[in-house]
Amino acid sequence: MSEIIDYAAIADAARDGYMNRVVSTVNDHDVHISVMDAPYRWHVHPNSDETFVSVEGTLIIEFEEGVVELRAGQLLTVPAGKRHCTRPGGARSVNLTIEKKDTETVFCDAPS
Repeated sequence: MSEIIDYAAIADAARDGYMNRVVSTVNDHDVHISVMDAPYRWHVHPNSDETFVSVEGTLIIEFEEGVVELRAGQLLTVPAGKRHCTRPGGARSVNLTIEKKDTETVFCDAPS
């Protein structure tokens, strides 16, 4: 029988700082829970799309050409190779993120 994952309880337990943890695997993709109270660095995933599902708060996703605000209940997929940066839109955001297992993350400079 499959195990129920209580991602809300995991998020509630993470009250300080940044947390990103794999909570499940679907075929060749990992499902992460991410709790953010500060920005994450500019980066790119050359070998995987990255899908964000906002669960709590607002997630700001910055791209070279502009900014997207993802509110609770909304989903956005960032294509592989697309440079981006994420941060909470308030004090904290909780998100599910889906990407290929062993996704490469390449940190890069912010756009000028």
